[in-house]
Amino acid sequence: MTTLIHARGLCKRFDGHVAVDGIDFEIPAGQCFGFLGPNGAGKTTTLRMTMGLTPVSGGTLSVFGLPVQQHASAIRARAGIVPQAENLDPDFTVEENLQVYASFFGLPRAQVAQNIDALLDFVSLTDRRHSRPDALSGGMQRRLTIARALINDPELVVLDEPTTGLDPQARHVIWGRLNELKTRGKTLLLTTHYMEEAERLCDDLVIMDHGRILAQGAPLDLVHRHVEPEVIEVRGAPADIEALATAAGCRLERMGNSLYCYTRQPAGLIERLKGRTRLRYIHRPSGLEDVFLRLTGRELRD
Repeated sequence: MTTLIHARGLCKRFDGHVAVDGIDFEIPAGQCFGFLGPNGAGKTTTLRMTMGLTPVSGGTLSVFGLPVQQHASAIRARAGIVPQAENLDPDFTVEENLQVYASFFGLPRAQVAQNIDALLDFVSLTDRRHSRPDALSGGMQRRLTIARALINDPELVVLDEPTTGLDPQARHVIWGRLNELKTRGKTLLLTTHYMEEAERLCDDLVIMDHGRILAQGAPLDLVHRHVEPEVIEVRGAPADIEALATAAGCRLERMGNSLYCYTRQPAGLIERLKGRTRLRYIHRPSGLEDVFLRLTGRELRD
């Protein structure tokens, strides 16, 4: 399998602050690779270094076999970037936004027209080609930004929080389009806060915090390695929960008036909970969010 992106000891420092602290990763061609982490973990900085938009402070980083620091322009010519914040030109129509962006790549006019037709169909915006961005919903704007990133038929698509702020319907539409890109052989590199997004899209991912990689693997493998298979969330009076915790026989995590009981044998705890009307509980399989919270903590990040 061809390695598309290769990083060793990758570092980034800003005025004495270490944003990325000596991380290693490899991304094979044709896969979706994700970076997960709390705010300030170093995810976006890593993506920006990968595209040559932020200079590297230390380590080595290559994309398409080219050192990023010497070949950033050539790398970006073969990539498509979906930024976290929308930066569509409000004075241009949907079609004009795509035409202007295509001009940066020096593509022939006939090819641009053909690409635009295909991309508008791909993101279901054909009937809005003459609309301006401010007349589009948030989901439509995001789909247009994805279409714009594909105008040069890139080998690598980099997406920074691609569905943040969108409603569930819009997220599912975009997930469908991104999965379709994978079937076409595109390599996807994304950051996300949505665990379901990572589980649906990523073949492999890393969980970062404080600029370091805490764990790497396929989503399901990470769940199997780092948490018990089942969790029972118990809510109620703290005194009642404390009494229950003593006899629970499972790994416990507390958050406010909730107790998270991670276990391989849930039957005993569920039996104890029956008839306790002052306590409410949810029994569910463990998931990637449980791994994320165990590795990065439950405290609020700003």
